[in-house]
Amino acid sequence: MDMSMIWNGWTPIVHGAVMATSGYLVLVLLLRITGPRTMSKMTPLDFVIAVTLGSAFGRTITAGTVSLVQVVWVLVLLVFLQWLLAWARARSARVRGLVDHPPVVLFEEGRPVERALRRHRLVEADLHEAARGAGHGSLEDIHTILLLREGSLGVITRDAIGDGSSVSRYAEGRSD
Repeated sequence: MDMSMIWNGWTPIVHGAVMATSGYLVLVLLLRITGPRTMSKMTPLDFVIAVTLGSAFGRTITAGTVSLVQVVWVLVLLVFLQWLLAWARARSARVRGLVDHPPVVLFEEGRPVERALRRHRLVEADLHEAARGAGHGSLEDIHTILLLREGSLGVITRDAIGDGSSVSRYAEGRSD
């Protein structure tokens, strides 16, 4: 049996500790600088960046041939790309259209929107769960349930719908 599978000496241990500590501190600093939006409710795009960051960080910790500068560069670059995309998204409707999924009406005025439920692989039980999660015992007082862009279900009651301006543009199948 090759002993290198069990013990390879202190060099890889020290290398891993330096990379993990340095990378962790760089990530904390970067996330602090970029603000709370970086780690708020994640859209699918935010999730991809988080997975990519985690994967890159995890790989660099255990790779014996990766330098500290390379680790820091990769983390800074990925966070910068996320920041740049968020910046562009905030300033361009075209970018928002490319990266954001608009809300989808799943339930409106007492009836499920079957086509939207099917398309997003949801069932009526999911609507009831959303109502319960919002503190309602039934769908009776619910005006609209939306599939929000980060994947959660938003519940709007009949007494809270107001003029419906934040919902009406997504109603009647226009967004599903």
